[in-house]
Amino acid sequence: MRSHPQGTPAAVIFDLDGVLVDAEVWWDEVRQTWAAEHGRAWSQADQAAVMGANSLGWAGIIRERLELDLPDQQIVEEIVAAMVERYRTRGAPRIAGAVDAVQRLAATGLPLAIASSSHQAVIDAALNSLGISNLFRVVVASDEVAHGKPAPDVYLLTARRLGVDPTGCLVVEDSLNGVLAGRAAGMTVALVPNASVPPAAGAREAASMILSSLAELDGLPTLPAV
Repeated sequence: MRSHPQGTPAAVIFDLDGVLVDAEVWWDEVRQTWAAEHGRAWSQADQAAVMGANSLGWAGIIRERLELDLPDQQIVEEIVAAMVERYRTRGAPRIAGAVDAVQRLAATGLPLAIASSSHQAVIDAALNSLGISNLFRVVVASDEVAHGKPAPDVYLLTARRLGVDPTGCLVVEDSLNGVLAGRAAGMTVALVPNASVPPAAGAREAASMILSSLAELDGLPTLPAV
């Protein structure tokens, strides 16, 4: 893996939902509608239970919590299809300044990546809608690894594909599970709290730093040498 000079991040890895697109509310709304179609109610506790899980992970949680006799893959396909349709018909729910921040970082030549718990089809729909798919050297979905966030798997795989040491990576996250995943991978984690869905208790304390917006990434933090 490529090392980096002291003080210079080797790469910046972004979460997607809640960081680049304000889609956590969409996920909640889609699951509420889907649950109602199956005669069930969807609660805030249910939403909290699936945060960070990969597709089959959250499908299994939904099946168990809502006591449904459905294959997990069917649950994934139906909910993902509804999310992709929202992107197709409404465009991405943009977070102010997110696209500009990514474009400025990409212009410096710094390797950028996505490490998201979303399904690949939803990631593709979001990045295409934002018009920034070409700015990321690596895009990894948690479905590609054994365990979703807060396990470090998705971040470690992203670092391997970038060819950089995990300790040289700066992670940008908005959730407790995401912060815990990045820290477990040995990475520096910047928490950018999302106004629509604030991070759970403990996220601020677990993060390496807290940024008020992605614009603060213009002054990248100092990382330890490896």
